[in-house]
Amino acid sequence: MKSRNSTGALAVVPTILGWMATVAVVNAATDPGVRPGTAAGNPIAGLTADQATLFQIGQDAFNEVEELGEGLGPRFNLDGCGGCHSFPATGGTSPAVNPQVAAATAFGARNVVPAFISANGPIREARFKFRPNGARDGGVHSLFVISGRLDTSGNAGNCDAVQEDFNAHFARGNVSLRIPTPVYGEGLMESIPDNVLAANLARNSAQKAQLGIAGHLNANGNDGRATRFGWKAQNVSLLLFAGEAYNVEMGLTSELFPTERDPNPKCQTDAVPNNITGRTGITDATVLLSDIEKFSLFMRFLAPPAPSATVPGGAASITRGRQVFSDIGCALCHTPSLQTSTTTVAALSNQPVALFSDLAVHRMGPKLADNILQGNAGPDEFRTAPLWGLGQRIFLLHDGRTTDLVQAIQTHSSGGNSWAFGAFSEAFTGERSGSAFAPSEANRVIENYGQLTDAAHQDLLNFLRSL
Repeated sequence: MKSRNSTGALAVVPTILGWMATVAVVNAATDPGVRPGTAAGNPIAGLTADQATLFQIGQDAFNEVEELGEGLGPRFNLDGCGGCHSFPATGGTSPAVNPQVAAATAFGARNVVPAFISANGPIREARFKFRPNGARDGGVHSLFVISGRLDTSGNAGNCDAVQEDFNAHFARGNVSLRIPTPVYGEGLMESIPDNVLAANLARNSAQKAQLGIAGHLNANGNDGRATRFGWKAQNVSLLLFAGEAYNVEMGLTSELFPTERDPNPKCQTDAVPNNITGRTGITDATVLLSDIEKFSLFMRFLAPPAPSATVPGGAASITRGRQVFSDIGCALCHTPSLQTSTTTVAALSNQPVALFSDLAVHRMGPKLADNILQGNAGPDEFRTAPLWGLGQRIFLLHDGRTTDLVQAIQTHSSGGNSWAFGAFSEAFTGERSGSAFAPSEANRVIENYGQLTDAAHQDLLNFLRSL
């Protein structure tokens, strides 16, 4: 690895056009690509017999395809959790072939596939940045409607719900796209105490300050607990995460989200809430538990993905790459390991969590900013993405814009733009806000990355794809 200068890294000078700049890294290193095999999808080790049964019940529910009779819609993005979280195994993220394309018109539903959804692209949800009156929006706008759908459990022939004009919103820059987050090891993540997260964020403060790294924990608005699930760490618990996804991705209501997002009476195909605890009887856990409880149990007891010690590049390269990862500053945000507390589930109690994340949100600059606010996560802030399982992800970054790990790394670098340029941009794009953002907190780390030799670059990429 080339040595850095005595100041640690070159200064980043934001300019009015800084958001257009890219990191020029010319080298022979290449992304090894998706690692073969399946190193995920199993229950965490050490579960009791009852917990293993609950995991299986949850997994079965997670993989179910929802239909009209279960309350699908009126608006939805896909018809099952397992469809979105399917690669490389149940609990992962987008597969190579996007099931949304087929779901749009399945069973006669009257939908047009938006321009940002493609057969070979990632599964995506859409959030609108602003409402027509200029006020902030930020909520999920489900892509499809059930109108015209006739499946084995129900008939939405009389439903008159109409798709929103996603292509028009997308053309004027009003759509923020997100892909599914993997849910491996979520029970371990849920069991990391807030004080551990806070202490980790305060650690190495001088080194972080020198590199321009700050960051903060997102927080629950009611009790101040650190939230940690989702692209902006917006959800505080797996049950809330499950209930919200059930509602906004499939249009299904529950005890946690009991009212329909679209109350159109012509499009209600099941009693509301669609699924609640004990609705179909209390003879055993299979029917007693609500679907969102089953989903959360599956995620809670799902093991983290297993890294490879030798693929790609061999053990020596992976070991060197891990050291490079630390040397250039990546590990200051992508914390290699945190620790759970003592919990009632022995399998999750006092365990190391090798997630490679601080679960905090950081300013990422204009290139990655999505202009969406969630909790106290700002329009240019995202949770440090956990890197475990990265070796077997196809689509990268929050919107799935690339499959190339090199490009994903480089996109972390982004100079700030000015309020003047925000106004200039608004005049041409129609986007409301003054879209001005500070430089990315990762800029100096990416500068360090740019100073690496070709061999060190390749070692780093091999290490990341070994995870």
